[in-house]
Amino acid sequence: MNREELRKKYGKRRVPHEWRKTDWLTTLVVTFFGSGMSPKAPGTMGSLAAAVVAYPMAVLVCHLFEFESYIVVGSELFGLFINLFFLAAALIVFFAAIPFVKKAMKDTGTEDPGWIVIDEVCGVFMALAFIPCNLIVEYPIFLVIAFGLFRFFDILKPLGIHRFEKLPGAWGVMADDLLGGLYAAILLWLGTMIVFLISF
Repeated sequence: MNREELRKKYGKRRVPHEWRKTDWLTTLVVTFFGSGMSPKAPGTMGSLAAAVVAYPMAVLVCHLFEFESYIVVGSELFGLFINLFFLAAALIVFFAAIPFVKKAMKDTGTEDPGWIVIDEVCGVFMALAFIPCNLIVEYPIFLVIAFGLFRFFDILKPLGIHRFEKLPGAWGVMADDLLGGLYAAILLWLGTMIVFLISF
C-alpha cells in the first residue's frame, strides 16, 4: 500500500472542499455562516448553530414587541400556541434558501452534501413554532429539547419524512427538514401541555 492509499485510509477526516466551486454568498448561506463546514457531524453543528441563534432572536422579539408574538388556537389554558415569529422565520428560510441550495448543488456537482445545513436551520426554527418567545427566553431548555427532537426526526426520517427527501433538487433538501421540524414542534407542544397538566 503506497503513501497516498495510506493517507486516504488512515488520514484525518477533512472538510470536503466542493463548496469552493460556488460563490462566497451561496457558501455563506447554505453552510449557515460556516457551521456546515465541520468535518464531523455537520448537520448537528448546523442545527446547534440554529438553536444558539434562536435564543437572541427570541430575546429581540420580546424586547421589540409589546404585544404577544403568538396566536392561540383553542383554549387559553390548553390550546395550540402558534409562534408567528419562528413560524415565519422557518418559512422565510425555506423559500429563500431554495435558489441558493439549487445553485450550490449545480456549481459543485453534488446532491444534498453534508455541508449544506441551511435546511437544518429551517427545521430547528420550525421546531420552535408552537412555543411562545417569552417561554423560550425564560426557559432556554426548550431550545435544547427542540434541538434534540429535530435531530431525532432528521436522522431517522420516520412518518413519511424520507418521501419528502425524494422531491426533486433543492425542494427535497429543504422539505424533509421542514416536516421533521413540524413533527418536533408537535411533540414539544404535547410534552409542554402534559407537564402543564401534571403541575396544574
